[in-house]
Amino acid sequence: MNVDVTMPQLGETVAEGTVTRWLKKVGDHVADQEPLLEISTDKVDTEVPSPAAGTLLEILVPEDTTVDVGVRLAVLGSVDPPTNGLPLEPAAPEKVPATTNTVTSPALGEAMATVVPRAQRPASAGGGSRHEHSPRVRRLAAEAGVALTALVGTGPSGRVTADDVRRAAASVAAASAPDASIVAPSVTPAPAAAFEEGDRREPMSRLRSVVAERMMTSLHTSAQLTSVVEVDVTPVVMLRRRIAPDLQERLGVRLTLTAFFAKAAVEALRAQPLLNASIDADGRTVVHHAKQHLGIAVDTGKGLMVPVVKDAGDLNLLGLSRRIGEVAERTRSGALTADDLSGGTFTLTNTGSRGALWDTPILVPGQVAILGTGAVVERPVVLVRPDGERVIAIRSMAYLALTYDHRLVDGADAARFLTTIKDRLEAGRFDSELA
Repeated sequence: MNVDVTMPQLGETVAEGTVTRWLKKVGDHVADQEPLLEISTDKVDTEVPSPAAGTLLEILVPEDTTVDVGVRLAVLGSVDPPTNGLPLEPAAPEKVPATTNTVTSPALGEAMATVVPRAQRPASAGGGSRHEHSPRVRRLAAEAGVALTALVGTGPSGRVTADDVRRAAASVAAASAPDASIVAPSVTPAPAAAFEEGDRREPMSRLRSVVAERMMTSLHTSAQLTSVVEVDVTPVVMLRRRIAPDLQERLGVRLTLTAFFAKAAVEALRAQPLLNASIDADGRTVVHHAKQHLGIAVDTGKGLMVPVVKDAGDLNLLGLSRRIGEVAERTRSGALTADDLSGGTFTLTNTGSRGALWDTPILVPGQVAILGTGAVVERPVVLVRPDGERVIAIRSMAYLALTYDHRLVDGADAARFLTTIKDRLEAGRFDSELA
């Protein structure tokens, strides 16, 4: 029995997706839940697993084509169809309601697909339909402030590709930059190291490529600056040491230091709401978010991902710790949806989980601040007693690094935000948050 592979619904607001890469070719055997293709939407770039085990009989939608949710992408067969040494009879063409290209269904073993040229597609008012561009291209253009109607595409049928958008953004940046020859001598980049025996080349993974694109977009579209404070988290460490075993035994909740940092951060966002805002792609409009939706950077075997804890400001410490644990587990097991990765208003990254004292995090595109928490280490520090006497004591210390968009957030705003978190953690009064 044949099984259809359709464009999945990746989030409530996602209506279409772009096939970016087929991981199997016609005639290949595919195991149940084995990655079959990669797709891109406005919200997420992800792999689509095979809905069943079988042979890939037909690919109905070629790469770089955008189609609506529910459209048939491919056909799987439970076994290879018998041919008795004769060629298979071509299947009847099936029209796919693609929103970018119109594709006819190829027969088994055929690799050709018919694409209607751009000139044959009906034009819409205002210079063309939004569906002429893939979600990924529209997202990159919005983040870079590039008008798609002004670009000449180099993709199939003249479609605008992600590379076209990046080149246009780079040209705009170069045109608006000051003449480097006036302020500094020109510098010729050093050549890359020569390829030698024993070296190995491999393509970037899809996820790594997406992360790279978004990080470069972030750096090119925002004015990023990082401020750092040092925090004495001894009260938090002692509280966690005292209550964590009981919480684990009674409720099955693993109370982590990240939860304390997260709780202090969302409280600081309520006190300093400017850091819970975002700047529209036009660079002139600020959106002040009423809710605190906290992104949590999670290190996975495939790369860094940032799932979002929605309404984090409404949770107490215990609830926040539970939710962080849940999204981290679903991230590492590959069970996230597009909605889990969208909607964040502020991000927390635990750079100290692998021993780093601190670093300079890069903003998530669309957000104006991200907090990096460094490793907690014990070392001698100077304390001032109530009577004014200074003593040396062993304390648990950590650095907090806040990267912010200087277009909206000033250094004084960042300092107030960090000080709010520092005071909350050093006070250590979280007992009421554990009910």
